[in-house]
Amino acid sequence: MTNTTKVPVVSKEVLIPFILITSLFALWGFANDITNPMVAAFGTVMEISTAKAALVQLAFYGGYATMAIPAALFVRKHSYKKGIMLGLALYATGALLFYPAAKFEVFGFFLGSLYILTFGLAFLETTANPFILSMGDERTATQRLNLAQAFNPIGSLLGMFVASKFILIALDSDIRNEMGELVFTSLDEAQKAVIRTHDLGIIRNPYVILGFVVIAMLVVIGLTKMPKRLKNENKTSASASFKRLFKNGKYKEGVLAQLFYVAAQIMCWTFIIQYAGNLGIPKAEAQNYNIVAMSIFLVSRFISTFLMKYVNSRKLLMIFAFGAMATISGVILIDGIIGLYLLVATSAFMSLMFPTIYGIALNGLSEEDSALGAAGLVMAIVGGALMPILQGLMIDMESIGPFSGVNFSFILPFICFCFIAFYGYRTLKVYK
Repeated sequence: MTNTTKVPVVSKEVLIPFILITSLFALWGFANDITNPMVAAFGTVMEISTAKAALVQLAFYGGYATMAIPAALFVRKHSYKKGIMLGLALYATGALLFYPAAKFEVFGFFLGSLYILTFGLAFLETTANPFILSMGDERTATQRLNLAQAFNPIGSLLGMFVASKFILIALDSDIRNEMGELVFTSLDEAQKAVIRTHDLGIIRNPYVILGFVVIAMLVVIGLTKMPKRLKNENKTSASASFKRLFKNGKYKEGVLAQLFYVAAQIMCWTFIIQYAGNLGIPKAEAQNYNIVAMSIFLVSRFISTFLMKYVNSRKLLMIFAFGAMATISGVILIDGIIGLYLLVATSAFMSLMFPTIYGIALNGLSEEDSALGAAGLVMAIVGGALMPILQGLMIDMESIGPFSGVNFSFILPFICFCFIAFYGYRTLKVYK
């Protein structure tokens, strides 16, 4: 531990590339968290069930599962920089496709646009995470990745802010009468068509602007000299890397832990709006709770990165998982505003999980194996595609035994956190 503190987390030689690649973490954080509230927004404006609206998450996170391995193979053949540039190009394309999607007013077109957008995010995450790990001494790799990942919630906060202040609050389909009922549902089809066109335009605009921002970032990175990969000679085949990864228990369990973590994160943040709505809180106001949750997440990410100087990261992962299990238990069992507060507080414990699982799972792997290993960990993000739909089905049931459907649906994140605690224990006691 003494040696770790003497090794710089980021050396001066790679500071500029580190800053530029770290900015990408904020860029995909923005996409993640402007999209989560769209489940509720599309549910209202397109008049579809919560489960069907959650297809937004299937499209968004399904893109990760589809493109993660092709992205890793591309990086193995070419370079980190080329992988990042292709990712940015796909990201911009998907965002700009929101323009024709809004014009045609077809939900499936929006899903297709998100699917392509996340092809780009899959490239970025598959490339940027191991790139950051490689920018320095292996002893500070997990701490370095936690530092870079700390900027992800800054982008997320901006995405939430835009969703709250420029999208949700401007949706005419979410206007309620004195009884708290949606006015939109009582209108005739002609009136609904006018409102739908207006609201889909409101949803479209931030994505189109985002597309142009991503293009600008593509140009900047294209003109910047990046560190070369450390080992380019004597590459083994991809199949040999896959075989080594398959035999690595710590890595395999890490992929599962990452799947459960992403599922828990997306469920907690996506359905804060539904949980608050169950208390009669409008969508735009409910999104403010998401903003508070992300602010807590951001502060806790910096705190946990600091704590890693003194506490084993594997032990911290286990402790934080137990903390999340405790708060989610309150979300399930306690009705009212206290349950909502506990749901918000869960973000404090989620803060270190993604980069810590990532760093632990890849620790000790060669650079070649890390590239494909990163793909497996990015593919695990598919957990964010599948479980929110199951949670949406539970929410649509309205009540499950003595619990409301919304409250009981958080049993799914609880199960996820149980596995993460188990993985933390295993890495501490078994995979030392």
